[in-house]
Amino acid sequence: MDGWETTDYLPLSGIQHYAFCPRQWALIHIEQQWEENIFTFRGQEMHQKANNPYVVEKRRDKIVVRAVPIVSHSLGLYGVADVVEFERSERGVTLARRKGFWRPVPVEYKVGRPKSRNIDTLQLCAQALCLEEMFDITLDRGYIFYGATRRRLDVLLDAELRSETKDVAACMHQAFAAGITPAANYNAQCERCSLIQLCIPKLSESKKVSAYLRTAIDS
Repeated sequence: MDGWETTDYLPLSGIQHYAFCPRQWALIHIEQQWEENIFTFRGQEMHQKANNPYVVEKRRDKIVVRAVPIVSHSLGLYGVADVVEFERSERGVTLARRKGFWRPVPVEYKVGRPKSRNIDTLQLCAQALCLEEMFDITLDRGYIFYGATRRRLDVLLDAELRSETKDVAACMHQAFAAGITPAANYNAQCERCSLIQLCIPKLSESKKVSAYLRTAIDS
């Protein structure tokens, strides 16, 4: 298992949290804090519809499987893929009770719109890396379905995205081992964070100013 103990594995969902904000990730995954808002509620509602593990659809040359448990022993990550579509392909793998060869393609569901940052594509890439390891196959793409636009984003799993995903996973493990929650750094994205009332980034910024003023006065 490449040196990872089972208890050292981290939730794959943390990839997006860490890429969005290391402090948010630490509050959730180190301090075990969470708070619901309208954005998390909508996300849960969408995932409840997507993540029914008892539904397997067959559409001509495609098999759609929901809520698929996935793991990467090399990255020390585990989680559940919203949807994995198995497309009939000569470059695929064999499946139990299915004829022919099938190529897995991860499909991640998001409630909002495509983002300017690549936090969603990093999470999708982590899912793809898990599937590659589990099925001993190389994948070239995946999809993200956005609820606000009702459209799929075709994501190319190129070398740059793969490298960044692995880097984020490594940073997560280092941060978890250290057990330290980073200080807040307030910016515009904080207003859409479900943990803003727990994080209180503006207060943290104020404390920094106060500390500076006290130091200036004392000196």
